[in-house]
Amino acid sequence: MAVSLSFIVGLIGNFVSILVFASPIKTFCRVVKKKSTENFKGIPYVTTLLSTSLWTFYGLLKPDGLLIVTVNAVGATLQLIYVTLFLIYAPKDKKIKTGKLVAILDVGFLGSVIAMTLLAVREDIKLTFVGLLCAAFTIGMYAAPLSIMGMVIKMKSVEYMPFWLSFFLFLNGGVWSIYAVLVKDFFIGVPNAIGFILGSAQLVIYSMYRNKTPQSMATKEEESSDTLAEERGVEMQRQEYGEDEENNLNNRILKKGHSLPKPFMTRLYSMPQKIVKTLSLNANEL
Repeated sequence: MAVSLSFIVGLIGNFVSILVFASPIKTFCRVVKKKSTENFKGIPYVTTLLSTSLWTFYGLLKPDGLLIVTVNAVGATLQLIYVTLFLIYAPKDKKIKTGKLVAILDVGFLGSVIAMTLLAVREDIKLTFVGLLCAAFTIGMYAAPLSIMGMVIKMKSVEYMPFWLSFFLFLNGGVWSIYAVLVKDFFIGVPNAIGFILGSAQLVIYSMYRNKTPQSMATKEEESSDTLAEERGVEMQRQEYGEDEENNLNNRILKKGHSLPKPFMTRLYSMPQKIVKTLSLNANEL
């Protein structure tokens, strides 16, 4: 009865997981249509490609791992398509960065793990070795959208966090956690339980910001420019005010000079002339 129930739950898990893997199709239709990846991140697709590839290998090593192989083979194929489209339509800097990640993780690391497992690891610990890696990278797959969650909170908009992806990650984590309990597979259970928790967090954040007005980066830059312009305007006004105060002080000093008694000013003006005249007199004239 337990085996039968686990198989049914595994089938449900396959269905839900394929929906998870297919959920970005709408996103990449938009990317192809606009010929731009906009602010979408490529990291989730790169890490998911690695994760699904490792799980496919794990399913091949595990006895009765057919349900694991089928779902992850489909997932790896879809993720490969997504990564390829991302590399085609991403800006140059993102393209280079994502390409390096693909080369390091999805080619170099994956190839090294397969080669090491088949050639260097003992037969009795092969499944444990690959299972630990699968669990670690599945946690990474579930944690990858955390960067998008940060963007949602910063921009107060869910424009770049697809709802269906978040929902199916939540559902997927829950179903595979139940499956793991039934078949007593620690490597499947732990990462999917964490995925269930992170999926719940994404749904909470989505519900908080789904009705907020999107605030783009360009708008934020314009607001920063406007703020800077206002600050400069205030500073210029202060400088002008300071110059006006200085001019007013000088004018008041000049006015005070002009307001002195005229006889005194006359005497002050004629004094140098009298001194010169006195010095030019001879003794007889004195």
